[in-house]
Amino acid sequence: MIDLHTHTLFSDGELIPSELAWRLEHMTYEAVAITDHADSSTMDFIIPRIIKVASELNQVYALRVIPGIELTHIPPKLIGPMVQRARKLGAQIVVIHGESIVEPVAPGTNLAGLKAGADIIAHPGFITRDEASLAADKGVYLELTARSGHSLTNGHVARMAQEAGAKLLLNSDAHAPGDLMEKGFAEKVADGAGLPEGSLDNLLSNARELVEKLGYLP
Repeated sequence: MIDLHTHTLFSDGELIPSELAWRLEHMTYEAVAITDHADSSTMDFIIPRIIKVASELNQVYALRVIPGIELTHIPPKLIGPMVQRARKLGAQIVVIHGESIVEPVAPGTNLAGLKAGADIIAHPGFITRDEASLAADKGVYLELTARSGHSLTNGHVARMAQEAGAKLLLNSDAHAPGDLMEKGFAEKVADGAGLPEGSLDNLLSNARELVEKLGYLP
């Protein structure tokens, strides 16, 4: 299993990074990205600290811990520069907090994240067919999520991605220990999105592809 969207006490999660990583190591996960919520006021604080703890944990765990960030409720016009800044600070995975239907995310956030070349558009809500096509063209991954509320549009996201040829992956958006997914539950989330039986393997393969590109798995 691989999860590329999780949170710790550096934003609104319940666990310190070490406990989050240990729980997933115990669950025999291959990799996790720690992607705490951030804007320009907190990026400089969060990313270096995640890099530090990831470096330490990667020396002792089989689990690969990847430093990332989730740019959250950023005005669309500022997303491009923020993605560049996050990468300069060392974020290996940049997630955009997409246009979930359960939060007042600014319209245009999905498109701005795609144009900026983020790695993942999280819970992108009613993403359009054209946006999904752009994701396919730019190699940006679209997220199916296990997160309550955000998951309400998983079926729509899956359909748009399939029609456009965009790549999907499945993340927990974990904020607490109970959010971490065992494989059986992940399969149910994939099935609930209307994907064919056995699609979890493809979702995990897409996640693994991204982690391999970053050099964290062989």
